[in-house]
Amino acid sequence: MMAKPSSRRKKATSAAEINSKSLSNSANEDISVEENPTTATITVSAVEVEELTDEEQSDRLLLERKVERAFFEAGKALAELRDRRLYRSTHSTFEDYCKDRFGFERRHPYRLIEAAGVVDNLIKMCPNWTQNQIEDDPATVHSDQLQILPTSEGQVRPMTKLEPQQQQEVWLKAVKLAGGKVPTGKIVKDVVQRIMERTQVPNTYQVGEVCQILTKDNPELRGKRGCWGIVARVNDFSCTVKSWDGEYTIALQHLKSYDYLPAECQQMREICDRVNRVYSSELEESVQKFLESLGKLNRAYLTGLEEKVLSLLEAEIAN
Repeated sequence: MMAKPSSRRKKATSAAEINSKSLSNSANEDISVEENPTTATITVSAVEVEELTDEEQSDRLLLERKVERAFFEAGKALAELRDRRLYRSTHSTFEDYCKDRFGFERRHPYRLIEAAGVVDNLIKMCPNWTQNQIEDDPATVHSDQLQILPTSEGQVRPMTKLEPQQQQEVWLKAVKLAGGKVPTGKIVKDVVQRIMERTQVPNTYQVGEVCQILTKDNPELRGKRGCWGIVARVNDFSCTVKSWDGEYTIALQHLKSYDYLPAECQQMREICDRVNRVYSSELEESVQKFLESLGKLNRAYLTGLEEKVLSLLEAEIAN
């Protein structure tokens, strides 16, 4: 038969409970032991949030601004690398350079360049601000017209195809809809859509029409300056045109009709088909340059010599 615990043992247990309670109180916990020793009520004090010092707060804002303006600075830098051809010592094309150096796919560097151009245009709404001031703090512009600038490329992308004045109009409306804060890309896109619907101009181009390709303010058309294209498909705000080296979908503002007669359009379609059949990136550079020159004709016919050279190439390729 097990012996009955002594009263001394009970006192020791009671002391341990008291010590435990004392230790818990020192840790800001209030433990109330009820008659049932298996239950207890625990109250934990709220943790005080540590405030930042003035220097830390300043550092935080500076680092946030660096993150926010990263896409803008990247776009400006890429534009200079492209325009000055600073990649030429290692790469033959800007696209290859961006892919090897930064891991960018073909379209991404142009998106950043376009976005930086839009931000530059938005900055023009604040003429009292200098470029240095914008670079120091590009996210906040203290102006009656514009309080904030974009902080990501995605917010800017829907505006890149608009005219400068429309870009400014869209941004101001988007900021207002966002409650005076930086709007999301979706808000900007919705505003752009409404403006496009309001200002929609009917696409009057016709399939088979010959147009000049205008490259101004469109890096995607780089190298197409002076080229012609034949309308293959008419879209709402663009046309898909067939050029001497392939098909491209081009916005209406980047096309200008040559106003050729139907017979002249037919002649250009025949020239286009012939050049397309012989053109290849594997051809010698001098041959490619000749075919490229045909892709920039501002007349609806070939000269006698051009006809002979093209016929010679067709015969050579056929063999």
